[in-house]
Amino acid sequence: MARPKRGVKFNSPHKMTNGDGRRLSVTDGSASEEEPRTQIEKDQKPPPAEQTAQSDYEKKKANFITRTLWTFIMIGGFFGALFMGHIYIIVVITAIQIISFSEVIAIASIPSRARQIRSSKSLNWYWLATALYFLYGETVIYYFNHIVLVDKVLLPFATHHRFISAVLYVFGFVFFVASLQAGNYKFQFTQFAWTHMALYLIVVQAHFVMNNVFEGMIWFFLPAALVITNDIFAYVCGITFGRTQLIKLSPKKTVEGFMGAWIMTIMFGILLTNLLIRSSYFICPVTNLGANIFSGLECTPNPVFVPKTYTLPQYFFLSEDTKLSLTVAPMQFHTLILATFASLIAPFGGFFASGLKRTFKIKDFGDSIPGHGGMTDRMDCQFIMGFFAHMYYHSFVAVNKAQLGNVMEMAITGLTVEEQIELVRGMGRYLANQDVWGTKVLQCLDDALPIRR
Repeated sequence: MARPKRGVKFNSPHKMTNGDGRRLSVTDGSASEEEPRTQIEKDQKPPPAEQTAQSDYEKKKANFITRTLWTFIMIGGFFGALFMGHIYIIVVITAIQIISFSEVIAIASIPSRARQIRSSKSLNWYWLATALYFLYGETVIYYFNHIVLVDKVLLPFATHHRFISAVLYVFGFVFFVASLQAGNYKFQFTQFAWTHMALYLIVVQAHFVMNNVFEGMIWFFLPAALVITNDIFAYVCGITFGRTQLIKLSPKKTVEGFMGAWIMTIMFGILLTNLLIRSSYFICPVTNLGANIFSGLECTPNPVFVPKTYTLPQYFFLSEDTKLSLTVAPMQFHTLILATFASLIAPFGGFFASGLKRTFKIKDFGDSIPGHGGMTDRMDCQFIMGFFAHMYYHSFVAVNKAQLGNVMEMAITGLTVEEQIELVRGMGRYLANQDVWGTKVLQCLDDALPIRR
């Protein structure tokens, strides 16, 4: 017979028997077991309020330290890439595209369904790769066609780039239809639509941000800085004198903070623009991917960066000999438009992201940036801002003139071989007449080029 355990005491011998002396069954004795269990629960007192407050303080302190550390890491990394050259900024933008896409795709994924349909995740990444191939190819052909079109290997890919991209998309479409499974139709079509939405809102808009880099670093850095500045001053003005709620999607946003940030963003934009237009590294389009902040770039500045004197009209309340004028770079007026968009429209990209998170009942899109949440949480306003800056530049700022790459593209794709030879011979005669080279070079061209029949 096993010996009873030490330290086990019963409050009363009558607890284990009923009136006729029989032992209670487990069911009958369940009521008697309530007493010691209740006694234990009573002995376990809840933690004091001071201990809970201390624990919350430690968590907030640790989160603040982590957030601050990664803020400085991001600032240092961004300016390091900015000063090292355009190619490093392009790498950063590409990383942002991929990380943000993966975060948005993940919040709509159902792991149990995804495990049943193994092709679902692979197909999402195939769509991303196809989109990047098309977008990056368009950029390379547009900005570097004078290099691509004269390369024997790259020429077929350049001239048939859009057809190749279309074929890749069709392959993915056919594979998607062939992979449809009964019972999973809704999940698969939801993933199809969700993926295409993510491609448009993230990958395509980020592609325009990358194109801004090639047009001149100022068209990338200025819009991004305006959004960040507006976000900071919206917080500062909101906690200082904010009273009226702006939108229900973001309860902490106030009308006062919204309008105060607009004014401060315009002031900051004017000061930053005045500094940036003095550097050729920021205002010149990319001609050398190896350039950096120290080597700089050489170009004829766009007229918007050259100060211009504006004479104000003669007002009736001024004397006739009074003349008012203002000397300022036209870029400052464009900055007013960009700052206004960054203050009044770009925040709605953040409101859209907030509504999306509320739909899926999540706090952040991910945890790719410790202390800050996901990459998408930091870039939600930047995508629409970069898209607007690109369209604004090409509509109101860009100078349309013949470029070497465009002329070469027309000659290569629009002329026959005989016409191309005649073009080379004609350019040779023109350069000889301009004393760029001598008649010996012209004679060599005539001897080397076949006679047109």
